[in-house]
Formats: sequence, C-alpha cells, structure tokens
Amino acid sequence: MSILVPREAPCEAQEKMPVLRSRRRNQLRFLGIMTLTVTAIFLLFFALLWKAGNLIDLPNLRIGFYNFCLWNEGTGALQCHQFPELEALGVPRVGLALARLGVYGALVLTLFVPLPLLLAWCNSNEGEWQLAVGFLATSSMLLASGLGLFLTYTWKWLRPSLLGPGFLALGVAQGLLILLLMATVVFPQRAKDKNLELLSLSKGLRDCKGSV
Repeated sequence: MSILVPREAPCEAQEKMPVLRSRRRNQLRFLGIMTLTVTAIFLLFFALLWKAGNLIDLPNLRIGFYNFCLWNEGTGALQCHQFPELEALGVPRVGLALARLGVYGALVLTLFVPLPLLLAWCNSNEGEWQLAVGFLATSSMLLASGLGLFLTYTWKWLRPSLLGPGFLALGVAQGLLILLLMATVVFPQRAKDKNLELLSLSKGLRDCKGSV
C-alpha cells in the first residue's frame, strides 16, 4: 500500500527553509543588539553612579564630574575644591554643568533604548525602531560632548596612567553606543523583512505549483 504525498509539499519545504534561516539570523542579530545595549547601560551605571563619575580616584588625586580634589602639600591630605575655587583653577561653572548634563543625559536616554527595540521587534513597527535609533544617536553625541568638555577643562591634571576604571567604562560605553547606532541603522527592520519573506514565500509557492 503506497502513501500519497501531496505534490505541493516539496515546494513548501523548499520555500520555508530560506525563510527560517533568515529569521534565525535576524533573531541572533537582535539578541546581539540587546546584549550590547544592556552592556552599555551597565558600563554607564558603573562609571557614573557606582564610581560617582570619578575618572581618577587615587589617594592623592580625585577628579570627577562631582569631585575635584587635589593633594595639599601643607596639610598632607586631599583638598576638595568647589566653586568659585574651581573657576580660579580654570574650570568654568557653565562648562562643567554642560559636561555633567552630557554624560548623565546619555545615561538617562540609553535607559529608554531597550523598550522601543523590544516593541519594534514584537510589533514589527518601524517607527518604534527609528525611535530607538534616535535615542542611541542622541546618547552617543551627549556622552562624547560631555566627556570631551570635561577632559578639555581638566587635561592639565590628567595623565593616561592615572585614569581609572570609570574613564575606561565611559570610553567602552561610547564605543558600544557608536557600534549600536551603526547596527540599528544597518540591521533590517523586522517589519520589512517579514513582508518580504511572506511575498517571497507566496510567489515561490505559486511558481512551484504552476510548474507541477
């Protein structure tokens, strides 16, 4: 007794395999983007909150976005300076405020990135994906400008060998934000891919059935 197999089955199998492989690759890319996003958020939290924004944290020198302590030879201890003393040292009040706004604003905006990414992936919504891209672009610019301003005003006290893990975390976070921005721009949105896959599948099935 022979088993009858529908003639359309080979056609369907041939068309579904590329679609499944493409969907699996897109899922892996999306997981990679989410992993990088979480890593960037962790690094920003570590540098700006856990390390209190200190780029240098040594027994004889502490320089950060909210701490500016230099070694006092007279007292033999760290002396922390505030305004207007910082202005006398060449650190402008407005410039430091803008630097703080840049780096901490980048942290806040980066926190909003995962939600629109997840919504865009689940709902196949290109607008939500573009919203996440906008958050990433703004976060990257804010972090770069804030860190650049701060280094410009404090470069005379900074040495590469003195920079601590806070500075390293901010530098790596900046690189990840740029990488994420490039990945989210290049990465094909799921909404477009899903429509193209369905069109390709339906067209292939029609051609395959027509040739049978």
